[in-house]
Amino acid sequence: MRKVMEPYTARALKVRKNNSLKDFVAVAGPLGVTHFLVFSKSSSSINFKLFRLPGGPTLTFKVMQYSLIKDVVSSLKRHRMHEQQFTHHPLLVLSNFGLQQIQVKLMASMFQNMFPSINVHRVNLNSIKRCVLISYNTETQLLDFRHYSVKVVPVGVNKAVKKLLQEKFPNMSRLEDISELLVPGADINLSESEAEQDGTHNVLELPQAYAGRGNMKAQQSAVRLTEIGPRMTLQLIKVEEGLAQGSVLYHSLIHKMEAEVKEILARKEAKLQLKAERRQKQEADVERKRRQREAHSLTRVLGQVGDTDGGIVVGWRRGEGQGRSGPLVGAWPELARAIRGTAEARCHARGSGEGVPQPRGQGCLTPPVGLHGFPTAAGSVSQAGGHVLARLALLSLHRLRL
Repeated sequence: MRKVMEPYTARALKVRKNNSLKDFVAVAGPLGVTHFLVFSKSSSSINFKLFRLPGGPTLTFKVMQYSLIKDVVSSLKRHRMHEQQFTHHPLLVLSNFGLQQIQVKLMASMFQNMFPSINVHRVNLNSIKRCVLISYNTETQLLDFRHYSVKVVPVGVNKAVKKLLQEKFPNMSRLEDISELLVPGADINLSESEAEQDGTHNVLELPQAYAGRGNMKAQQSAVRLTEIGPRMTLQLIKVEEGLAQGSVLYHSLIHKMEAEVKEILARKEAKLQLKAERRQKQEADVERKRRQREAHSLTRVLGQVGDTDGGIVVGWRRGEGQGRSGPLVGAWPELARAIRGTAEARCHARGSGEGVPQPRGQGCLTPPVGLHGFPTAAGSVSQAGGHVLARLALLSLHRLRL
C-alpha cells in the first residue's frame, strides 16, 4: 500500500511494538499527514482501518482476499512497472458509489480525500502513469481494490508499423527489404505484450501529446491497463466517530434498536460531561495553587503588609512585639487591598486572629505603626523613603501581574 500511495507516503516509516496510535497522531500534524492506513492481523482475520486526521471518522474493513505486488507481477507474462511511474500520484476511479446509503457516501468521500484532486481541464496527461480502481458491489457489499499501470499506444496502423514506432524494433534479419514488413500476412514473429483487443471501450482522441512514439495531439490512441498490484477484496465492518474512540455510526453485523442507541449515547454523554468536570476542577486547583505560591513569594519579599487611609503600608513587622520596624506609606490603595486580602485569608486559614503570633514564626497582619520618621497616614515621605517605597511597590505590582 505504501507503493500505491507514492509519492505522498512515509516510505521509510518503521513501526515498533511499543508504538501506539497516539505517537503517530502527535507527529501527524507538523508533517501534514491526513490519513492513516493501518493493517492488523488476528487469529481469525486480517483487518484494515482507515483513519481521517485529526478528528476522524474511522472506517474498519475486513480483508476477505488479497494478493501482493510480487504475486500479481509474477503471474503476468510481461509486466510494466518502473520507478518513473511512482513520481506522480495515481488517478483514482470509483465505480458504483452513487448509492444513497450514508456508509457508501462516507466511503466515497474518504477514498477521494486520500488522493490529490485534479483539474481535468489543466491536468498534464504525462503525469498520469498509474490508476487505482475501487469498485463497490451492491449485491455482495464488497469492495474490489485494483492498481494498474497506464500505457497509451497509437491505433489505426498495423502491427508491423506499430512496432517501428515503438522503442523495440522487430527482428528483420530474414527480410530482403523493409517493404516486406508492411505486407499483410508477412511471416514475421511480432509478439504483443497486451492480451486485450483495442476497441471503442479504450480508444479515444488525445487532447494533448502523450509520452511515447506516435501519441500525437488529436490522434486516435488506445489506453491499456496492466495490473501491477496489490489486489484486495474488502468488506466494510463499521464506521466510528473520532480516531477509533467515538460512537459507532454504522455496523454491518450488529444492529441496535433506536432505544438502545439513545441509551448508549446518553451514557457516553454523561461520561464526557464527568470528564469535563474533572478537567475543570483540575484546572481550578492548579490556578489556586499558583496564586498561593505567588502570594507566599510576595509576603516573603514584603513581609507584613497593612493599609492606611488611602495608601499602602509596606513593612516588616511580626506579631511578637511592638517595638520593631513599622510600615512605609504610599499611594497605591488597590495594591494595598489586594495584598491585605491575601494575607488576611492566610491568617484566617490558620485559625488565628489579627496580630496573634503563629507557630514557626509565621505572623499575621498587625495594625500599622510609625517607622522612625515616616508618617503612618497617606502623605508625603522623605526622599530616601520614597525611593524605597517605589521599588517595593513596583516589585509587588510585577509579581501580581505574574
